[in-house]
Amino acid sequence: MKKFFALLALFAVLLVTGCGSDDEYEVGVIRHLNANEEALDKFYAKHDDEAHEGERRHVVFNSMTEMTAALKAGQIDELVTYEIVAKYLSAHNWDFDWTPAEAGLADAFCCAFRAKDVALKKEFNDAIDSIITDGTLKELVKTYLIDISRKDVIPIVEMPTFNRDEYDDNFEPPIKIGVTGDLPPLDYIRADGTPAGFNVALLAEISRRLQKNFELVSIDSGSRAVALTSGQVDVVFWVIVPTYDDVPLNIDKPDEIILTDPYFTDELAYIRLKK
Repeated sequence: MKKFFALLALFAVLLVTGCGSDDEYEVGVIRHLNANEEALDKFYAKHDDEAHEGERRHVVFNSMTEMTAALKAGQIDELVTYEIVAKYLSAHNWDFDWTPAEAGLADAFCCAFRAKDVALKKEFNDAIDSIITDGTLKELVKTYLIDISRKDVIPIVEMPTFNRDEYDDNFEPPIKIGVTGDLPPLDYIRADGTPAGFNVALLAEISRRLQKNFELVSIDSGSRAVALTSGQVDVVFWVIVPTYDDVPLNIDKPDEIILTDPYFTDELAYIRLKK
């Protein structure tokens, strides 16, 4: 009789603990602006791969720090990010393992502005085009994205400074750029609070070509659109979500912002804890 009740108790434990993990798979994502968890679940269900067993449920986070902490604590089964970020985080976290998204999903990176700042957007577009054309972008990608993943510390990028007399008729205040630090080594903030990484290196090059001062402002990823439209910053980094049959172009872009042409594209990847 005692063996019977022991087996019954074991069955009950397995029933409670086992079914949830098989039927539902929780995936962490950085907060989207116009796409809620339900919309993400439906989209990925149509573009799923064999790496996922059971129904996928997305859990949103406001920062990469929160999301990686949840992964390590076992609160989510994996997180979704970009391949270059997955490689970097896995190289710096011994318990992380990553795999590419088999569906080949990818986003393109760009800069976002308020809808009224058409002239500023054009200046950035022209600078980015020249950086691509003369090969500078290729060198930045190699230095700050390809080679950097094996280094322990992402180097500081010195922003150019152009002396301007505030009493001069031609004086222009610095352009404020929002940096989240949520996509190392793409968008990164060092432990001392200094922005660094590929995007900052790109900004430094744009600043030199425009001969304008930039001021880097740390903002939360989930509030980047509000920071932009409210005037806290003048520019934020953005991603262009490509068109799929069931997803409209730029599903995550509010109507009140405009985007530059993309300058870098990367495919999605999953990070899990090593087994």
